[in-house]
Amino acid sequence: MLRALNSRNYRLFFCGQIVSLVGTWMTTTATSWLVYRLTGSSMMLGLVGFAGQFPAFLVSPLAGTLVDRWDRHRLLIATQTISMAQSFALAALTLSGRITIPMVVGLSALQGLVNAFDMPCRQAFLVQLVRKDELPNAIALNSSMFNAARLVGPSIAGGLIAAAGEGWIFLIDGFSYFAVMVALMVMRLPKSDAGMVNRSGVWSQVSEGWRYITGSRPLRSIMTLLALVSLVGFPYTVLMPVFASELLGGGPNTLGLLMAATGCGALVGALWLAARRSVLGLGRVIPLAAGLFGSALIAFSLSRVLWLSLAILVVSGFGFMVQMASSNTIIQTIVEDAKRGRVMSFYVMAFLGTAPFGSLLAGTLSARIGAPHTLLIGGTCCIAAALWFANGLPELRAAVRPIYVRLGIVREMTAGIQTASDLMTPPED
Repeated sequence: MLRALNSRNYRLFFCGQIVSLVGTWMTTTATSWLVYRLTGSSMMLGLVGFAGQFPAFLVSPLAGTLVDRWDRHRLLIATQTISMAQSFALAALTLSGRITIPMVVGLSALQGLVNAFDMPCRQAFLVQLVRKDELPNAIALNSSMFNAARLVGPSIAGGLIAAAGEGWIFLIDGFSYFAVMVALMVMRLPKSDAGMVNRSGVWSQVSEGWRYITGSRPLRSIMTLLALVSLVGFPYTVLMPVFASELLGGGPNTLGLLMAATGCGALVGALWLAARRSVLGLGRVIPLAAGLFGSALIAFSLSRVLWLSLAILVVSGFGFMVQMASSNTIIQTIVEDAKRGRVMSFYVMAFLGTAPFGSLLAGTLSARIGAPHTLLIGGTCCIAAALWFANGLPELRAAVRPIYVRLGIVREMTAGIQTASDLMTPPED
């Protein structure tokens, strides 16, 4: 389960990221509560969510091309530095009492722009830290790290918001970035192939990446499902303050518990994936996980009891994480190295790029028909999308299998078929 940690560089990356991500999840929770405290509006929650994620939709394809052209190590140091400055600015404005919703929207948009570069770069950077055969395990461990932070961060944030307010959380988050920056600076890396790609025009490379994805049935289908689920399902996190306050009768501590429950389920899902020895079989896991996520959203929309809501969110977190990480693993396994940054940027666009429209839609619908009905519709759409993907699985397997054979992933199976064929061939005289 922990084999990717044999790499010194990956250990440094893992340890630095987990500290930083705890701070990030604390800030995510505190920002939601700050917006809801200032406005009491579910629509404003959707607007802030839109501002934080929309830049990924606009610039991810361009960012992915630049990730393939630039040094990924230096780019990550730059994105972490800007993110740290953003958190310190948010802390200063909140602690001084000068924070306003336009300021929150602007700083969220800045962080979204940084994430458009940071996320595909972080995904593509993994191939420089571990051996190729350890990449699926590294992806799963990354998901485990992300969701361990998602479990711890909101829990700490809930108590700190109640005790000291949101500003101190933003300040802690700012300092947490030092951990990952130190880890990046002390790595010993081999010379990267990034920047060695064809130096044709940037936009021609963006088009090349798009044609590569649309021409591949597996990549196209996996990203379409992820985009649909992110559009109609993932924005449920934006409405969490509404459920915590109005439907479950709690406060910031309740919000922290709800977010942590989702993180707990996601962590279990990521650890389950890390324990798998092969990418084989993940294709059928993807629609099952998406359907489980949609079913959990429907159940959560109907619950009015805290302990039951927490249990349902554990299932929800498990389903969404397994779908997302399984999709990531298959994509990173079959993609060509020279196009990795561009493909992962479209992956980020499918995941985060559609979420802002979902956040805006969820906030608007919630203001009109209520948060529970909004989640009920979203869950139903997730199940429908999962059924569509499952229907096309046979064709996807047929398209992926030659790639797995070429990579040696199904070497044992291929050897067995060849042996059987040899046994059936009559011996020569």
